[in-house]
Amino acid sequence: MTTDIDQAAIESRFATVNGVRLHYLTAGAGEPVLLLHGYAQTSHMWRPLIAELARTRLVIAPDLRGFGASDKPAGGYDKKSLAQDVHALIASLGLGKLAVAGHDIGLMVAYAYAAQYPAEVSRIALMDAFLPGVGDWTHVWLLRDLWHFHFYGKTPLALVEGRERIYFEHFWNDFAADPTHSVSEADRQFYAAAYAQPGAMAAGFEVFRAFERDASDFAGFAATRLTMPMLVLSGEKASGEFLIDQGRLVADDVEGVIIQGSGHWLMDEARDQVVPKLTAFLTR
Repeated sequence: MTTDIDQAAIESRFATVNGVRLHYLTAGAGEPVLLLHGYAQTSHMWRPLIAELARTRLVIAPDLRGFGASDKPAGGYDKKSLAQDVHALIASLGLGKLAVAGHDIGLMVAYAYAAQYPAEVSRIALMDAFLPGVGDWTHVWLLRDLWHFHFYGKTPLALVEGRERIYFEHFWNDFAADPTHSVSEADRQFYAAAYAQPGAMAAGFEVFRAFERDASDFAGFAATRLTMPMLVLSGEKASGEFLIDQGRLVADDVEGVIIQGSGHWLMDEARDQVVPKLTAFLTR
């Protein structure tokens, strides 16, 4: 679907906003599209989609605060604040209204972005996870096999240090429909190295620690429904209908699509289904 020439056109840049130096990938020209990655990955996950969207759009895909090549301060990992970082980045680039898509933690940031700046979002896509504070969200938050939501602090950091790859194999394998058709080996090496950087695991854990604050923020956001078009993509073997139902609790114009045969890693497990759907929606 993409070529080496497409990938080579993707540029790596930095900008300092909100006192944090953010790394971002960018390509193309035209109306802007913002792509927000999730946990156990970075902006790197979007490269196949960037190459498609950049044919007709300007694409911005940042590493969130604490992730990838971005700065890793001690705080600021609630999703409302992460969205404010990204909004400051977009403003620094002189960009206005845009389409936004987010996967996993990135969908939470995307929702927080749209809820805080609704006049600046033309459409929003949410991809496989959940919205803290919306509907019966504690059913997911407290699931026994999602222990990682509560795994943070001094002892977890000590246990994971030097074993980042072992820790992330849990995500890449257990949340895939088929562990052998999940995140590629090359990407696993890339992400494990990214999260082994000083401060990266601590930052990642803070994203989970912030869920209770996020739930409070999102419950407030949900009082004002979003009116822009929303696409929800959910893995058949992962979030299923849950995220689609949550989307309908917070937005008026929601299209929900179950990605058949896929687990959580939609871009990796079902790229041939997901990239065309996202491209069509984000460039409509």
